Amino acid sequence: MVPLNWYMLLSAAVFTIGVFGFLSRRNIIIMFMSIELMLNGVNISLISFSHYLQDMRGQILAFFVIAVAAAEAVIGLAIVIALFRNKATVHVDKINEMKG
Repeated sequence: MVPLNWYMLLSAAVFTIGVFGFLSRRNIIIMFMSIELMLNGVNISLISFSHYLQDMRGQILAFFVIAVAAAEAVIGLAIVIALFRNKATVHVDKINEMKG
């Protein structure tokens, strides 16, 4: 059986890669992918604690996190497509205002 600390190290590594990707890149799509990595890192820790403690609450919470991440991806990509149609760029530095 795999020890709990290995899952925590994997979770921390995935979350750290997501934070680094979000802070270092200026492309909106890569920023969304980095947010998804951070959410998946949290899911790994929730599910591993749930398995370790023999409790289903962590797995149920991870299911809700996945649902929220899917909704965030849909709404975020819709906003990116709308911005790309108006500005023709997906770089955050070039988009400085949002007009309605």
